[in-house]
Amino acid sequence: MYNSFIIKSDTALSVQNTIFSGQSFLWNTCQCNCVYFSSIIDGVPLFIRQISDFEFEVNADVKEINSTLLSVVIRDYFMLDIAVENVFPEEFSRFYPELWQLLQKYFTLRILKQDPFETMISFMCAQGIGMHLIRQQVAMLTKTYGEKTTTYFEGRNIDLYNFPTPLRLAEADPFVMCRCTNNNRARAANIILASRNVAEGRIDFEHLRNREIPLSELRIILSQQSGIGFKIADCIALFSLGRLDAFPIDTHVKQYLRKWFGSTTALRSLSPATYLALDAEARSFLNPELAGYAGHILFHCWRMEVKKMRSF
Repeated sequence: MYNSFIIKSDTALSVQNTIFSGQSFLWNTCQCNCVYFSSIIDGVPLFIRQISDFEFEVNADVKEINSTLLSVVIRDYFMLDIAVENVFPEEFSRFYPELWQLLQKYFTLRILKQDPFETMISFMCAQGIGMHLIRQQVAMLTKTYGEKTTTYFEGRNIDLYNFPTPLRLAEADPFVMCRCTNNNRARAANIILASRNVAEGRIDFEHLRNREIPLSELRIILSQQSGIGFKIADCIALFSLGRLDAFPIDTHVKQYLRKWFGSTTALRSLSPATYLALDAEARSFLNPELAGYAGHILFHCWRMEVKKMRSF
């Protein structure tokens, strides 16, 4: 029996813009009597439906996750305590008026606080491929190694898959894993190794949640793992550890830094030195403590408005 409740936001929020903006690859559209978005969080199947610009409905068969009210879990997952109006510096709209107008409809995007292991493995799968293929690869990973949950919702049975545990992926056959990494053997081996390091405690996400760890140190700790560079480390920090100061940089980010902000550094190849230089540049015109949040809004706007790319 599914229970439903309403989550309200103080500012406009788009569930679709949020979950299909390139920060998560574990949500899917579920066409029932209405359009729902479905996924599993902490083993709990969830179905979410947008009701208005300021509220959405959550459907689940439990009221708590790990002794915490599900409504509290969902508000934390969507980070609804962050004041979106403070993401960009006050002077940003004066310095970049045309860009500011372009960004308006993307302020409905929220940063998710996801499971760190899921985020790490998803972005390790995602290197160098488009968003549609990333979603296919992550779906294949969950179907190959995750536990299937069949749930009855809106009059029909729906199959969902839990994200695989670290131990399950640590024990994976590298050749089978290759199917989930676009046939990249090195990437498959790195995912297995990273999973083993999490399973055996060498990568300790509970420790890495400590806000006292400087971002530069957090980035170095994560990038010591084979297959994780600065960009993936910053994605893990931003999309799962609540580090809104982390500013992931990829080809799209380089492009908008050049086009919208006139960065000449963005013309260089993305070496570690260039990455850190671009990171410093971005913090000069963004709010440093929320640079990652602003950067992801800019990233999604660039993909949708300039590159005309699909989000899912």
